[in-house]
Amino acid sequence: MKFITVLFFILCVILFLGSGKYFADVKRPGVYPPKQILKSRALVCAFGGGICLLIALMFSYFS
Repeated sequence: MKFITVLFFILCVILFLGSGKYFADVKRPGVYPPKQILKSRALVCAFGGGICLLIALMFSYFS
């Protein structure tokens, strides 16, 4: 069970870092994917990271 918890925490960090990268790319001028696509990708990564964080916290709390 500890392995699953650590796996979800690692996935959470990766998704939050990806979200931060997409938010930083939105601020740059002249990026290829349109800013709406970058914003939606950042929101999806942040939402996925939040869900993984909640799952990891539940696993760590209940085990």
